[in-house]
Amino acid sequence: MKDKKVLFLTLHTFNLTGGIEKVSKTFAKTLDDLKAGSQIQSYQVLSMYDDQPDLAYVSQSSFKGYNGKKLAFGLAAIKAGLKADVVVLSHVHLLLFARIIKTLKPNIRIVLFAHGIEIWNSLASWKKQMLNKIEIWAVSRYTADQIIQQHGIASAQIKILNNCLDPYFKLSESFLKPASLLSRYGVRDNQKVLLSICRLSSSEQYKGYDLVIECLEQVIKVYPDLVYLLVGKADRAESARIQKLIAQANLKKNVILTGFVPEHELALHYQLADAFVMPSKAEGFGLVFIEAAAYGCAVIGGDADGSRDALLDGELGTLLDPNDIVAIGEAIIMALQKEKHEAKAIQDMCFETFGYQKYREKILTLLFN
Repeated sequence: MKDKKVLFLTLHTFNLTGGIEKVSKTFAKTLDDLKAGSQIQSYQVLSMYDDQPDLAYVSQSSFKGYNGKKLAFGLAAIKAGLKADVVVLSHVHLLLFARIIKTLKPNIRIVLFAHGIEIWNSLASWKKQMLNKIEIWAVSRYTADQIIQQHGIASAQIKILNNCLDPYFKLSESFLKPASLLSRYGVRDNQKVLLSICRLSSSEQYKGYDLVIECLEQVIKVYPDLVYLLVGKADRAESARIQKLIAQANLKKNVILTGFVPEHELALHYQLADAFVMPSKAEGFGLVFIEAAAYGCAVIGGDADGSRDALLDGELGTLLDPNDIVAIGEAIIMALQKEKHEAKAIQDMCFETFGYQKYREKILTLLFN
């Protein structure tokens, strides 16, 4: 095992904060820890779009960012790939470099992270051919099933590797709502707060936040001063659509569109919330579900996608039909009736199942299986 040299190719790792970037950052940290423990000989992380690394996750000597210089990145990736034992790709868009490396070094092991929608769309024929020649680590059973159905990939080529909490995540002992956010949003400490965190995109309307807005008329009959925080950057078209829904339902006093919230403030938003809801229909996994559960929120997700893996088939939260507005409303009311301190068992289960240490053990098993 100790003689393995691993190359990790990414698009973004540190300069964006989406789900794929979080997975890339965590995997980079895993490689760094495996190297420190002498469980692999060496590793390199090459990023097409990053400039500088976060040294809490990767060593300076093992990282190189190309700041959008695609040709320089490609040449470096191929050169490093020919010296590596295993090449891991963070995204399907990096398959071209794997194809070249595989052509020049046929016996090399290539691994692709498969997250969700990026790999469900139609692919060029050569990419499908490549998928049949490499190993795929899918973040959920749903993502694996979609790859099999969409591209005819043999199930034996796919391994399930659920995402995990950040390596530096620590369980909170306090369930007090942060005063800074109570003040920012004009919320009282005893008000119920409902939370969704996602990108609001007119081209990806599968997250279900619009259905949450539609069901709030039902919810505010029980909790008239409920505040629904919808956190995430919105494109212009989607922002207009959601604002219209809010106005039509007369919910301007209840729904707050926060816009983009920086990564370091997300923990405070989870701590502010009593319940987290995202009845999505095409989520690859949903890191936000396990983050919310780890902060003590009651969690509600759809039962038709990767949310099932994140919520442990209902053990970690409520799963429901993501098209059933009445069921969503009823689930929200039930979730808001719970007190956060009652979620300690869920919090512990989440950390035990999706904590970084267990993830690192799974990576080690997959790398050397």
